Amino acid sequence: MSGSTAPALSGKGLGAGYGGREVFSQFDFALPQGEVLCLVGHNGAGKSTLLKALFGLHPVSAGEIRLRGQLLKPRPEAMAREGVAYVPEGRGVFPGLVVREIFQLALWSAKLDGAEAEKRTEEVLEVLPRIREFWTRRAGTLSGGQQQMVSVGRALLSRPSILLLDEPSIGLAPKTFQDLMAPIRALQQRLGMSILLVEQNVGEAFAVSDRVAVMKSGRMIFEGVPDDLSDHAKLMDMF
Repeated sequence: MSGSTAPALSGKGLGAGYGGREVFSQFDFALPQGEVLCLVGHNGAGKSTLLKALFGLHPVSAGEIRLRGQLLKPRPEAMAREGVAYVPEGRGVFPGLVVREIFQLALWSAKLDGAEAEKRTEEVLEVLPRIREFWTRRAGTLSGGQQQMVSVGRALLSRPSILLLDEPSIGLAPKTFQDLMAPIRALQQRLGMSILLVEQNVGEAFAVSDRVAVMKSGRMIFEGVPDDLSDHAKLMDMF
């Protein structure tokens, strides 16, 4: 990343918490433009809270957030308009709807219809073609991996330039996680997307990441490239 390029998404001096309990304070963060940054850390380190704060789903008590260098107060609808998509932990698909209806609902909410809606749908089905196999099934009958594909596919319908992924590997076998992330990595490299990937499954996640950051108890304790942490023992020592 050149020094003149503003990060895709950044925070300076951020503070956030729940019910008076601080999760992080004076926290600085930057997602480089056009890269996949994998954020790892123990449960409760503050990773998911950071994602929610960056997308405007959780308020910050201090600090500033910038989108491509521009100061803003995040709100989900505004972030979505600005090309930011967020895939929450736990998939969040509507179990009673068939997959086609979930996509239609996402397109309607993004005010996309007609030929453009069809084009967007086709784009996503080219990236994640396995979705075609369960296109007319209710989401509640799908496996965890299939639901995760639907959740990510729904986010991609908006053609995001920034994608926030919160623990997409939860409940997935390593092979299923690879099937999900490999095409997303290929799309990211082709379009120059910026992706913040929060993960516990470090081996699989590092394989699709450009940079790695380690968070512990609300602090960033390491930033580097995946090869820096190829020694698993070194990574474990940080926790």
